[in-house]
Amino acid sequence: MPLPPAPARRAALLSPEAFDITARPRKAVADKAPEEATPAPPAVVAAATKAAQRRAKAQPAAPAPVAEAPAPAKAKRSKPQGPAKLFVLDTNVLLHDPTSLFRFEEHDIFLPMIVLEELDGHKKGMTEVARNGRQASRTLDALAAAQGADMARGLKLDSTGQRAAGGRLYFQTAPLDWHLPTSLPQGKADNQILGVVEALSKLHAPREVVLVSKDINMRVKARALGLAAEDYQNDKTLEDGDLLYGGVLALPPDFWAKSGKNVESWQSGAHTYYRIGGPIVPQLMINQFVYFEAPGEPSLFARVSEIREKTAVLETLKDYGSAKNAVWGVTTRNREQNFAMNLLMDPEIDFVTLTGTAGTGKTLLALAAGLTQVLDERRYTEIIMTRATVSVGEDIGFLPGTEEEKMGPWMGALDDNLEFLAKGDGGNAGEWGRAATNELIRSRIKIKSMNFMRGRTFLNKYVIIDEAQNLTPKQMKTLITRAGPGTKIICMGNLAQIDTPYLTEGSSGLTYAVDRFKGWPHSGHITLARGERSRLADFASEVL
Repeated sequence: MPLPPAPARRAALLSPEAFDITARPRKAVADKAPEEATPAPPAVVAAATKAAQRRAKAQPAAPAPVAEAPAPAKAKRSKPQGPAKLFVLDTNVLLHDPTSLFRFEEHDIFLPMIVLEELDGHKKGMTEVARNGRQASRTLDALAAAQGADMARGLKLDSTGQRAAGGRLYFQTAPLDWHLPTSLPQGKADNQILGVVEALSKLHAPREVVLVSKDINMRVKARALGLAAEDYQNDKTLEDGDLLYGGVLALPPDFWAKSGKNVESWQSGAHTYYRIGGPIVPQLMINQFVYFEAPGEPSLFARVSEIREKTAVLETLKDYGSAKNAVWGVTTRNREQNFAMNLLMDPEIDFVTLTGTAGTGKTLLALAAGLTQVLDERRYTEIIMTRATVSVGEDIGFLPGTEEEKMGPWMGALDDNLEFLAKGDGGNAGEWGRAATNELIRSRIKIKSMNFMRGRTFLNKYVIIDEAQNLTPKQMKTLITRAGPGTKIICMGNLAQIDTPYLTEGSSGLTYAVDRFKGWPHSGHITLARGERSRLADFASEVL
């Protein structure tokens, strides 16, 4: 029957006449053309719609005996479709990320007994793997000790306050029957986990059972057996390294033609400011660099200094490519280097990340800016330099000497750049002048090992973290949180030269820091694009 008119006020009864409307056959109305179908009276539809909206905003004081009618569609939060999956975790997932138990949203997790055995075997020692193993064991103990926990029915993953996890955790409490090919040794731990996955796939069919492992060979064997297997993806900041924030945006060729009439400009000190609007504003971030280059038109190189609802303010840059603005004798050679130097020399920027291929000038720019601000401007007291001590090839064994002497072989890049900087600064003073300059520079640079950073606080220091692409997100957090008042941190690295096992471009600590800090008013990032070391190094970076 058609919708009856809604009551005029809350909890009001319908009049008997409201039910006297004759019902029309549903099929006859549906078969008519849209213009021929007779709709319900407009007053009836409008009244019903208003009543539904009122009910959505506030619940009535008493229910009204109104016939059920379809209310207007209302946007609701989408719920997961289909049954929840059952993920079987390999030991290496827990050792890689102890919080991985809470990263699977509404899905359930199953831990084979052999995983608990392997977890117990990795808990001894002071390595990061051992610490992760102990943390994973403590997490399992907290879930098992939660009020109302029942292993037979599964432990609720949100019982310890992790609201993002809506599934349950199941342990292997009974033997499972599986049949694997005779070519797979039954006593190996990986094969036992594969057997558990196969048994669960048959036991819970048609529910999807998926093995999650960081071991590539394990996933290959699982797929060869017809079992679903996936990598643990939650540790990856980005799926594709090409999606990493670059810190630079090229303005479209018709930018001035479209926005020129509505641009406000003013001068303040040595900088010119432009307030722009239009569709490009949502693409901008604070401290992002923009540039406009077109033949026959004036170029613009600026940094986004302010973003409001529909407008953004661009601030022109200082040209460090000019000899009069040289920083410790160094002038920038390309557009991205000039952007980077503007970040390094800005006292309002506390955190700078520089990425780029070999020979783009990351270390040289950071050192030149640091020496100028430490020795000339006295903005910082000293330069602290550290790096991840990851070997490219086989380790050469223990190194003798103090902490700084042990770090010496790792600091070849520092020595090479200091030789260039000292030569440029004391070139007219002869050999004695160069020696004195070198000694002065060395006295203001401290080389520290990352192993002893925990608990330290750096006050008014200029901290350079080299080869940061080899750091994990946890190590990166440990280093950045050492910064005290007045400290500036520069992280540099080449994401194409990751030497740490199990780290990729997507899961590197440098990628993690760039992605998390983008848009913060006191940080900046630049990807240096063009190599300036030599034509040989540039060609090798491209073809090798």
